[in-house]
Order: sequence, then C-alpha cells, then structure tokens
Amino acid sequence: MSHSRPAVSRAERVIIPPGLEGTIELPARADAVILFAHGSGSGRLSPRNRQVAGALNHAGLATLLFDLLTEDEAADRRNVFDIGLLAQRLGDAMEFIAGHPATADLPLGLFGASTGAAAALVAAAARPADVGAIVSRGGRPDLAGEASLARVAAPTLLIVGGEDREVLELNARARSRMTCATELAVVPGASHLFEEPGALERVGRLAAAWFLRWLAPEASDVPV
Repeated sequence: MSHSRPAVSRAERVIIPPGLEGTIELPARADAVILFAHGSGSGRLSPRNRQVAGALNHAGLATLLFDLLTEDEAADRRNVFDIGLLAQRLGDAMEFIAGHPATADLPLGLFGASTGAAAALVAAAARPADVGAIVSRGGRPDLAGEASLARVAAPTLLIVGGEDREVLELNARARSRMTCATELAVVPGASHLFEEPGALERVGRLAAAWFLRWLAPEASDVPV
C-alpha cells in the first residue's frame, strides 16, 4: 500500500511554556508526531529542518518545530550549547504534545540536528517510556554523554554525510556505547549541512522510513 498523502491539512502556531514559539503541521491522518530539536544557532524556521519536516508530513507524520530557547536566553551563547537545558525544553515540548488534543494519542519520535541530536538523546534517556524512535542528522550524539547514551531505549538512526568525516567518527563511537537498536546511515558525498543536490531529500526519505518502521509499522512503505 502506498503511504503518499497530501503534505499538510492543518498548520497551528503554538506557544510551549515557558514561552517558546512553535508550529505543529498535521497531515489529514497522522500516524505519529515528530518533535524537532534544531542545532546551535538555528530555530523553528531552519530551512533544512523545514524541508525534512515536509518530507515527514508527506509520509503521514505530524511535526512540531519550535524554538528551544526564548529570545533572552538565545542572546547568551552559553545556552545554545547547554545540552541539559535543551533537553529540558524538549521535555517541556513532550508534555505539551501529550496534552494537545491533536497529538495526545500519537506515538512520539524525536528528530535532532547537530547539538539538538545530543539534547534529543538526553531527553529520550530521561523519558524512555515516552519516545518511540529517534533520528539524528549530522548530529553530535557524543555530547549526550556516555551515561545517557547507554540509557536510550528508543531505536536510533544516525545519519551522517560521507564527507563529514570527523562527525562520522564521533557518531560511530557514540553508537558503540548505545544498547538500543541503532543504525548508522552514511549519505555519500554529503557534507555536514547536506547542502549537496539530493542530499537533504535522502535524509527526509531515510527519516520517514525509520519513523514509520518503529512508530507505525502497519502504515506501509516509504521508498528509500
């Protein structure tokens, strides 16, 4: 059965306590909801994350992109790299999703980029019953710390560009410290930001297939 659907039937602007702006994109019949954690210096309007979110919406997955920091907090660069604080904000967003009528009953996945991937892993380690799957794009899972990596229960896909050699090595090391189901997917020829033609589209297909596999296995195939 084909799983292709109209990308979005409804978009809703939301405010997540303590005042974080976000947007929920809802397909007509969502199989799961994916919470995005952007990297340092980025936000809910990140064009790369929005492109991946669009691919997930097209596959029947709802998405929530939000700012992990308030404007005042973001002005202090130390907060941008405070993995514990970012993970706490993901926890706040998880509680919001669990209480929102449109997403309360949906399985939850986390998509993290760069430092946001570390925050996603820390948040998942702290709430193992709440997170069903994780995808990291060009992430720094090593920044989550060995203790958190070992506690992550959600199946985790680590996507890295083939030309992003240092991050590829860091991902391989982090994966060796994880005990959950993991895969390392290398996008040939892609750099850290996946700016090469077709690279980000490949990320979207890999992420959609992973989330559907673990969050909605009955929802059939998304070609990778």
